[in-house]
Amino acid sequence: MSATLRLSAACVLLLAGLASPAHADSYERLLNGSFDSGKDPWWSSQNTPSRVESGRLCADVPAGTTNPWDSMIGQNDVPLEDGQPYTLRFTASASRDVTIRTTVQLAGPPYTTPLDQRPELTATPRTFEYTATSNVTDSHGQLSFQMGGATEPYTLCLDEISLVGGVLPPGGVRDLGSPVRVNQHGYAISGPKRATIVNPGTEPLEWRLLDARGTAVARGRTRVHGADAMSGDQVHVADFSSVRKAGTGYTLAVGDQVSLPFDLGDDLYDGLRRDALAYFYHNRSGIPIEAAYVGDAYARPAGHLGVAPNQGDTRVPCLPGTCDHTLDVRGGWYDAGDHGKYVVNGALAAWQLMDLYERSLRQNDREGTRDGLLRIPEAGNGVPDVLDEARWEVEFLLRMQVPASGLVHHKMHDAAWTGHPTIPHLDAQPRYLYPPSTAATLNLAAAGAQCARIWKAWDRAFARRCLEAAETAWRAARAHPDLYAPPGGEGGGAYDDTDVSDEFSWAAAELYATTGKRSYLPFVTTKLTADGFSWQSTGALADLTVARLPGRFPAAMSAAARRRVLSVADRHVRDMNAQGYANPYLPADGKYVWGSTSATTNSAMIMATAYDLTLDRRYREAVLESMDYLLGRNALNQSYVTGYGERASHNQHHRFWAHQIDPSLPAPAPGSLAGGPNSGLQDPVAQRNLAGCTPAKCYIDDLGSWSTNEVAINWNSSLAWIAAFTDSL
Repeated sequence: MSATLRLSAACVLLLAGLASPAHADSYERLLNGSFDSGKDPWWSSQNTPSRVESGRLCADVPAGTTNPWDSMIGQNDVPLEDGQPYTLRFTASASRDVTIRTTVQLAGPPYTTPLDQRPELTATPRTFEYTATSNVTDSHGQLSFQMGGATEPYTLCLDEISLVGGVLPPGGVRDLGSPVRVNQHGYAISGPKRATIVNPGTEPLEWRLLDARGTAVARGRTRVHGADAMSGDQVHVADFSSVRKAGTGYTLAVGDQVSLPFDLGDDLYDGLRRDALAYFYHNRSGIPIEAAYVGDAYARPAGHLGVAPNQGDTRVPCLPGTCDHTLDVRGGWYDAGDHGKYVVNGALAAWQLMDLYERSLRQNDREGTRDGLLRIPEAGNGVPDVLDEARWEVEFLLRMQVPASGLVHHKMHDAAWTGHPTIPHLDAQPRYLYPPSTAATLNLAAAGAQCARIWKAWDRAFARRCLEAAETAWRAARAHPDLYAPPGGEGGGAYDDTDVSDEFSWAAAELYATTGKRSYLPFVTTKLTADGFSWQSTGALADLTVARLPGRFPAAMSAAARRRVLSVADRHVRDMNAQGYANPYLPADGKYVWGSTSATTNSAMIMATAYDLTLDRRYREAVLESMDYLLGRNALNQSYVTGYGERASHNQHHRFWAHQIDPSLPAPAPGSLAGGPNSGLQDPVAQRNLAGCTPAKCYIDDLGSWSTNEVAINWNSSLAWIAAFTDSL
């Protein structure tokens, strides 16, 4: 922690009779400083429990710590501008006379500290005000109150905390680059080739397709689309689908505006299908991630195997007060940006990888069925690599089943949120099993039944194990149909769900497809709709399974499922055509959801299934255009896939891929899908930078924006599925 830099003034004022200073040209940089909205986004050290009490944030400060930062309250992601003054103002009191430390500094190395003060607190609330000038420009500043080193415990209370300064408005100035928006990776020779141009004109515009030398190789005129509701843009569409000459470095020019470069080719998605699948090895738990497979930058020791400081996943107890057993739940994939592992997300992701394999078999896509596709330890074992990767997660799901009851624990994760960065093997938090749920139990039933069907050809013993676990889980869920995951949670996501009729239907469909036992058929009740599917709503997966496996189901059931798949696919195609930025995801309420890019990929998966069922090129072209949206033809001129496009996401929310705040750590691996625009703006970075955004623009490529820029296994599994589909065309 460095000393105070360029402190310009400091004063302490009594609480009574104060007026807030005027800052006409600067801005409030903190959120919820009056605690009217509860505690968030304020945090406190694990040893310093805090709560909002009588409109103040109060914390129990422990004795016996050594350094000031051993006990803290703070707020992260505070923007700082070099050369600008910042005024910190707050009201504080303590249950005994103490001196604490308050700082404004960078949250990570080199911990540059523009403001560092030692306010003296008493039982009488006092207001303190300090002004200092920043000597750094960074969006990851941190305001902290540091109380470590106390010899006796006490209670600290804070209120009306304000940090005013800087001249850039919240969100700064967003540079969206060229108004000519294209798929920055490239277009398939035999597919549609369209671009969106932001322009308010009401007459068609001339476009020119330029080769790598800048020579015009095609010309045409745009179609005026007009207002695009999701983005708020006025747009035109340029269609250059007739161009079929492969090449690199093409650009599209409209007037003096030129797009980012892109390629035209036949094998554009071979690399993406591999990278999207490689994501899962990168995020394995319980195994070293070796340089031989990922390179030196991404290599790391095994996480959560009980090697200090890890407490490990080999003998995990239940959350205190919920059960009295322990389980070995090593392995699996880390779910998202943290180190939690969740059955309802993991089962969906494993299902999509196994479904990718089944689709490859049906469509004779040899890449999806071969050993050696991926750089993973299992390559060369004679089993298709995509199944090896899925098995890593399925083994974890099996371990989450309680032997005595057949129920499945909903999740397991740290007792408290870890900070950024935290490499998995350095996570010192206790880990707990959270109570079983009906939803998790049925997720295992579905994925286990699918596993049994697929693995029978590769490992009969494993297939039998999967089926036994699946049928045991089904019986347990029937006996306990209303065990719901509790909302909320500390140290991990809730993944709560109070309607499990969809999980019953999905599990029953998979169990019938594998066993042919007619007792499962009455439970297949859900229907695919335009709402699609997600971890919380899995009923649509039943229709996908029934439609794809017609010989295994009654003819009338298969025909009805097929009709619904085609009807929903048609709806998605219409929604794409209605938008200036072609996207099959068009929310009825006009609000983008958390993980909206996976809504795009899941919708594309439905259209791809419709293509497999009919060979209707409309669906094929719509899937390719969905890729255009993900890879840059969108309202932000942003590729949401790392490593694919010149303006690609590279600061996703992740504990290890944290290069943005620690240059010694890597950026996200190529093929990692960012969550994308989210109207909810649930994190402080999004709230500071995106207030008032139109739905399609509610995104920021910042590690701190977990609500718009996280990664997740079920998002990348859907990307891998779609990348495999487009590569096989």
